[in-house]
Amino acid sequence: MTAAVAPAVRRASRSRLTVLLLLAGAVLALLVGGASPASAHSTLVRAVPADSSVIKTVPERITLTFSETVSLSAGSLRVLSPESLRVDEGPVRHAPGTADTAEVTLADKLPDGTYTVGWRVVSADGHPISGAFTFSLGQPSFSTAVPASDSPDGTAASRLYDAVRYVAYGGLALLIGVTLFVAACWPAGAGLRPLRRLLTAGWATLTTATALLLLLRGPYESGGSLASAFDPSLLEGTITGRTGSALGARLVLLAAVGVALRKYGARLGDAMAAGVRVAGALTAVALALTWAAAEHASAGIQVPLAIPVSVLHLLAMAVWWGGLAALGVALYRTPADSEVPAPAVARFSRLAFASVVVLVVTGLYQSWRQVGSLDALSTTDYGRLLTLKAGAVVLVLTVASFSRQLTGRLLKPEPARTDREKAPEAARRKVAETVPAGPPADAPSDAAAPASASVDADADATAPVDTEPTPAAPAEPAPDQPAPDEAAPDPESHRRSLRRSVAFEAVLGVLVLAITTLLTGTEPSRAAVRNAAMAAEAHAPTARMVMVPFDTGIANGSGKVQITFAPARVGDNTVEALVYGADGGILSVPEVRLTLTHREQQIGPLDVRLVDRNGYWAADRLRLALPGAWTMALTVRLTDIDQVTVTQDVTIRPAPDL
Repeated sequence: MTAAVAPAVRRASRSRLTVLLLLAGAVLALLVGGASPASAHSTLVRAVPADSSVIKTVPERITLTFSETVSLSAGSLRVLSPESLRVDEGPVRHAPGTADTAEVTLADKLPDGTYTVGWRVVSADGHPISGAFTFSLGQPSFSTAVPASDSPDGTAASRLYDAVRYVAYGGLALLIGVTLFVAACWPAGAGLRPLRRLLTAGWATLTTATALLLLLRGPYESGGSLASAFDPSLLEGTITGRTGSALGARLVLLAAVGVALRKYGARLGDAMAAGVRVAGALTAVALALTWAAAEHASAGIQVPLAIPVSVLHLLAMAVWWGGLAALGVALYRTPADSEVPAPAVARFSRLAFASVVVLVVTGLYQSWRQVGSLDALSTTDYGRLLTLKAGAVVLVLTVASFSRQLTGRLLKPEPARTDREKAPEAARRKVAETVPAGPPADAPSDAAAPASASVDADADATAPVDTEPTPAAPAEPAPDQPAPDEAAPDPESHRRSLRRSVAFEAVLGVLVLAITTLLTGTEPSRAAVRNAAMAAEAHAPTARMVMVPFDTGIANGSGKVQITFAPARVGDNTVEALVYGADGGILSVPEVRLTLTHREQQIGPLDVRLVDRNGYWAADRLRLALPGAWTMALTVRLTDIDQVTVTQDVTIRPAPDL
């Protein structure tokens, strides 16, 4: 390639890089702007008083039980009177001995009417959840209290917090990936300004994003405005919380990284002491740990294994995508006399392949842990996003395979020329030195035989020059010599193709990174299925009715007994029995007896001790200690001598907090 053409090609390549970066930014903005609010990662399973209930006496406190551990703040529970006045007193706290139950005390004397309870807590993986319900004291009434209807991610602070999280992931990838690319793949590139700028940009981006996340964490958890980010009480609560502590530790680590970059930044490729390299590796692990210890890996099943797996996944992502960005800048932005050599590209290719293997292995484990079943891939938001990410990763790997092929072509040495291939060229040079440039002016026209002589000379350098013009026979190429119509491979052409492939791979990497960030803000499928089941259980009917037919064998001696258990859960229950005759009318009988036996655990029979209530039989308190199938033995006596005992099973559900 000529000196005049090369700069033009490089300018065109830089223009294409700019377009691809703009496209990546547009994809990222689309995903950030179009992302739906994060689903709840915990769910309310029980409230006392219950939603929409009517109670006769003022409760001492409001108690909320959730499906997993929750963190509380000063405004986590608010109780409003019908006139929209606060009636809760004292701090919001966990119930004694629990981490999943929140409670707040109420004022002693409250007027009758409908009260509104608004709540906002932070689930175990660091995501806020909120909701509201009502209960009535005495009788329902009109209420002017309006609970907040926005989702936990509906505030400006929450949206900004989510956007900054995307930026933080990108900064981490650049910081770790560029550092490793220079130190392990291309030590000579440490002194190049484009790579130094990219490394500094990664550190500055991650540091700024972390500081913003620490400030925004308070209003993100409490649902406050952006102005409340500087509230000292919110900052104090943030720093003492788990996520705030992780962000603070990240800032301390980044301060140390900044000092190290200032001292070693231009000498990353030098033979640094082993202690410096070990310290750098440990710092990278610690930075990744500040994510794993405060997000999905810190909640759910197998937490001791999930956290190190999450750290490996994050580091592999940073090495692959950050190194890819460094390679792209090296291919596009470095001066013509400092182009990245092919061996450096090959070293990064091997490093990227190892990173992708780690990503796949750790990703499979995380997918199993968070999804739980194949059906959840299509029935939950997390599963659908994970499927989309898997498709994007497959596309990235396809593009990466082309990059590896191009890297192999760059590394392929030019074939050595044999003596036989060099002989014709030497003969041509010799003929050119001995044959005049042209015939004399008075020479006959057919004396222009040097052309054919030159051809013969190509065939045999020692043959005498023939003065007679002879037809020029086509020269056959040597066995190891490429045919004249086959152009030799152009390394610069391969390098241009590699630039385009790497740039496209980097854009797809931005897409994968964006989907990954969306996944961290989406309720895992396993938790979604569990919470849906618990919510369905909590909203299940509060009583269970069983119809038991009987027949004493006498005239008009048959009928049915309607037995109702409320709430049909483990604990205290009420039992009512209503006897119907053969004609469907209510039948008055002298005696109804009922016992319960838990055959699986060999408990019972327990006498229910039904009492005649002038038309129906009832027991105000029956305590059942175990869930599952209980066998009822029902005895109905119609006369002094006519009675029958029938059996039938009834299912008792677990208590909501079990």
